Amino acid sequence: MKIYLAVFVSLLISGLLVSAEEKPNILFIFADDQCFDTIGALGLTDIETPNLDRLVDRGMTFTHAYNMGSWSGAVCVASRHMLNTGTFVWHAEKISENLNKSKPAHNEWPDFQKENLMWSQLMKAGGYDTYFTGKWHVRANPESIFDVTSNVRGGMPKQTEAGYNRPTQGVPDEWSPFDPQFGGFWEGGKHWSEVVADDATNFLEIAAKSDNPFFMYIAFNAPHDPRQAPKEFIDRYPLDRIEVPANFLPEYPYKDKIDNRPSLRDERLAPFPRTKYAVQVHRQEYYAIITHMDEQIGRILDDLELSGKAENTYIVFSADHGLSVGHHGLIGKQNLFEHSVKVPFIVSGPGIARNSKNDSLIYLQDVMPTALELAGIDKPDHVQFRSLLPVINGESSGYEAIYGGYLKSQRSVIKNGFKLLLYPNVPKALLFNLDEDPLEMNDLSGTYPEKVQKMYKDLKKLQSETGDTLDLDLSFRSLL
Repeated sequence: MKIYLAVFVSLLISGLLVSAEEKPNILFIFADDQCFDTIGALGLTDIETPNLDRLVDRGMTFTHAYNMGSWSGAVCVASRHMLNTGTFVWHAEKISENLNKSKPAHNEWPDFQKENLMWSQLMKAGGYDTYFTGKWHVRANPESIFDVTSNVRGGMPKQTEAGYNRPTQGVPDEWSPFDPQFGGFWEGGKHWSEVVADDATNFLEIAAKSDNPFFMYIAFNAPHDPRQAPKEFIDRYPLDRIEVPANFLPEYPYKDKIDNRPSLRDERLAPFPRTKYAVQVHRQEYYAIITHMDEQIGRILDDLELSGKAENTYIVFSADHGLSVGHHGLIGKQNLFEHSVKVPFIVSGPGIARNSKNDSLIYLQDVMPTALELAGIDKPDHVQFRSLLPVINGESSGYEAIYGGYLKSQRSVIKNGFKLLLYPNVPKALLFNLDEDPLEMNDLSGTYPEKVQKMYKDLKKLQSETGDTLDLDLSFRSLL
């Protein structure tokens, strides 16, 4: 497709385009439930991720990349629909309801799969061979929108009843992360993360024989629960190595009214009230499955080098959202705290500054229009997220503010280093200085009421842009 002259010149100057004829390859590696602070090279957590560290060293790490939220407890579903359609959260909800239906429920949005408007379909139309493996969780048929697919997983590995409400200190734990009898990641005989790496290797062998550029969407189910890994990886993290988060709570006081009740599947994983021991065990298993996944990512990076395609390949690593695992007395991702909405986001490739950090506000779904621009594909009118190339080039500072929404019970806005977090069902407004209080422990709403009111207006503006119809004024008339 035609590359506009201004875009071409910008990319050529920055080194982000090899040539008009030789389109770059795009390798997208996607994790599930991985918090932004679980990469060793970033120095935020005592965790071993030597291969993600390689990517950090080779490329640019975005330190403030966010997921926009979710219309359901399965936050991964919303995140992936946004990613593959390029649309903001409440618009993506309507599109998801239209997918695979003969009569669209929302006529303002077309059937994206049938009209070839999804990310992989746009890449294919632009001359790319497209490949997919792993977790999909989108209401569309991946076999019909990718050229090559393998081991498509609809959602999470199966959890067993023994995996819930555990562990209790002093009581034998019936569940084990490395015992194959509990299925989950072990179902089929080989750990699913290893299967994803096997598939990626096969894809690279196929791509090496093709003259076309490739787009590979490599989606790990890890580190989603059940957080299972071989015993050797569990053993790397003895409990005395595991630090309990400083914002640990036995119970979050607003959990019920923000739809994080004990009956929520994610929250059932650990017993109530939370104990430091239970959090240590869950984080032990979380770090272990991440380190195991990291080893598989290393295999993919090595095989990319062997394929002869590495020099003309952009690699993006991210995750669909983060996870609490003990922060604020929560276990899951159904909240708008930083640990659950902020994700790792690393870009490496031709012209990308090595070992660089970028603190611009972005959404993880910006990777979709970024890939389109790198590929010289015009951004369709329906795509609401933005290409990151102007940010990478230093021509833009990203979004002015970041929106967050979960069901009808939580809303947030991040701007100028502050976060306003609203709980309409309480009602409660919380204000955090993220620069000085990154763990969100000190509510400043009473100290800066004028800032709360100003950010409330910012949030209402973002509601309009994202298709959010929730009337916050009913709960927060004092902020008008």
